[in-house]
Amino acid sequence: MKRLDTSAPAFAAEFAALLDTARETTSRVDAAVAAIIAEVRARGDAALLDCTARFDGWTPADAAALRVTEAEIAAATAGIPAELLAALDLAAERIERFHAAQKPADLALPDPAGLTLGMRWNALDAVGLYVPGGKASYPSSVLMNAIPARVAGVARIAMAVPCPGGVLNPLVLAAARRAGVTEVYRIGGAQAVAALAWGTASIAPVDRIVGPGNAYVAEAKRQVFGRVGIDSIAGPSEVVVLADATNDPRHVAVDLLAQAEHDESAQAILITEDAGFADAVAAAVEAELKVLPRGAIAGESWRRHGAVILVRDWAEAFALVNRLAPEHLQLMLPDPRAALAEVRHAGAAFLGRYCPEALGDYVAGPNHVLPTGRTARFASGLSVFDFLKRTTWVEASAEGLAAIGPAAVALAEAEGLQAHARSVALRLPG
Repeated sequence: MKRLDTSAPAFAAEFAALLDTARETTSRVDAAVAAIIAEVRARGDAALLDCTARFDGWTPADAAALRVTEAEIAAATAGIPAELLAALDLAAERIERFHAAQKPADLALPDPAGLTLGMRWNALDAVGLYVPGGKASYPSSVLMNAIPARVAGVARIAMAVPCPGGVLNPLVLAAARRAGVTEVYRIGGAQAVAALAWGTASIAPVDRIVGPGNAYVAEAKRQVFGRVGIDSIAGPSEVVVLADATNDPRHVAVDLLAQAEHDESAQAILITEDAGFADAVAAAVEAELKVLPRGAIAGESWRRHGAVILVRDWAEAFALVNRLAPEHLQLMLPDPRAALAEVRHAGAAFLGRYCPEALGDYVAGPNHVLPTGRTARFASGLSVFDFLKRTTWVEASAEGLAAIGPAAVALAEAEGLQAHARSVALRLPG
């Protein structure tokens, strides 16, 4: 864990080094992924069957066995405790309510020249959702990715989830049913992304692929972009916590570890103005690591990428946050809304001591698919807008064309595009 102090002479260099530390995997998988994509494009379902046997440790009888049936989903979910299904329902209801409020209205704007200018929103036809199934399974990610698509009006949502040993997580299937997923396939890795992008005999292609995955999945999404849309190339998770000494050090410690336990490349940073409080939080982190079930993973993350930054005042802290542009930001300060007003770059913010980031991972309502690796400087979290596209339209009368057409002719002629100029000029009066 790095300890930085803004009053130290070496702080600028140390903070720059913290920003520049690469936490993504350093192994190159682009060639391997390209080979898998080419195989799926060339051999379709046969390639999917071979890849499933090779990478997931089970051999489907045929391509039809890759699709999970409604009967299988019903059987898998039947044994889920009622209180867990109720929690899933609560999360789904809150996520749906928040995302439904995002839906934009169409636009029709008459202008003084006599034209009408408009913009119309349409949902994508089909979306592919990738769900991890390796180190852990995340039903919450199913809800966060599928519900905005359904709210947007996407008719077909196809989910791909790796199935190590042929076994699927029942709660993932329950989440898929609750979120409105229309197809579920037992495939993972780069081969799943290729199948969703290009299609096979048994899997129709989609228009956009969303959802997190390992390095192979991320690289596959990068390589199929253009053929289909993608949400982002997600990196390791991260959180920045701003907290003063009125907070419970253990609460802050656990909040930091909630991100660190994702994987060894995750990053958790505390920014505070109180040195004694910083020491107390650091000590609490070490104590929690001894009893945390994923303590080995969280400990490695904390040691390699964690940081505690001591600032002289909160103005310094806000400036650092805007440079970090974190995926998650917790503002555990007396006036968190005022603090948020000082923040320009963060994927999502959690205000006050009673709003840990983990609440947002599951039941708060806003999406937990967020920009990582400082990309919050220019990117936003997943939303209904990711499953919509805009079509603008223009309607012109003869009077409207006469009012603005001559300017179009002049500009087209200046650019040397005579057909452009004539297509307008021929319609002008006189």
